[in-house]
Amino acid sequence: MLFTVDHITNGLHLMVSKKAVAAATQSKKQKTARQALEQDPHAVRVPGERQLEVAIGHEIRALRKHAGITVADLAEESGISIGMLSKIENGLTSPSLTTLNAVSQALGIPMSQLLRRFEEDRQAVQVKSGEGVTAERRGSRAGHQYQLLGVLGPNQSGVVMEPYMITLNTESDVFPTFQHEGLEYLYFLEGRVEYRHGQNTYLMEPGDSLFFDADAPHGPHKLLELPARYLSIITYPKSSSYQGAAEVGE
Repeated sequence: MLFTVDHITNGLHLMVSKKAVAAATQSKKQKTARQALEQDPHAVRVPGERQLEVAIGHEIRALRKHAGITVADLAEESGISIGMLSKIENGLTSPSLTTLNAVSQALGIPMSQLLRRFEEDRQAVQVKSGEGVTAERRGSRAGHQYQLLGVLGPNQSGVVMEPYMITLNTESDVFPTFQHEGLEYLYFLEGRVEYRHGQNTYLMEPGDSLFFDADAPHGPHKLLELPARYLSIITYPKSSSYQGAAEVGE
C-alpha cells in the first residue's frame, strides 16, 4: 500500500489531536483535584512564625463561623475594625488583651478559650509492624483478619478516622455486605479481588485504590488471588452514630 503526503499529514494530525485530548483530560483531572482540596496539604510553617497569634486567629475564625456571623458582624459587635479582625484571624498581628477581651465578649465566650488551640496537645500514634490490634468485625472469621492500626483520642478536627490492615487468606463464596456512615478509602497491597460498591464491581490489584461513599453497600465480591491484603481507612463525623470497630465496619 502506497502512502501519500496526505495520508502522512492526516496521521500526524490524528496523533497530535489524541495527545491534545489526553493532555486536556489530565489537566481537567488535576484542576478538579485542586478544587477538591480546601487547604494545601503540603503547607509548611516557616521557622519563627507567630504560632500563638496563628492559634488565636484560627480559634476566632472557627468560633465566628460556628456562630454564623461575618467579619463585619463581629467588627460591629466588638468595636474593632474589619481590617484589624482580618489580620488577627490570619495571625498577622499580636492583639492586645483589651482587643481579645472585646472579641471574646462579642462571641459570648471566656477569653481563655481563645488560647485553646495553642495549649492543646497534638497527638501522634505509632504502630510498629505486626503490632496492630486485632479487631473483631462483622465478617471476621478464620482466614479474614482485621488489624486496627491506631486510634487518636479526642481532637478538634471533628472527624474520626479508623485505619485497618485487612488480610484475606481463605476462599469464600459468601461475604457480608458492609454499609455505614462516612467515607472509605482502600489501597491494595497484595492479591487480586473483585470489590463491590453499590451496583458496580472493581478489579483491585496491587497499587490500585478505591475511594467511596460508605453509605452504599460494599465489600469483597470475588477473591481471585490469595492472600489478599489491603489498607482500609474509614472516616466519619465525630457526632456520627456509627460506632466503628465495635459495630459494623470493614
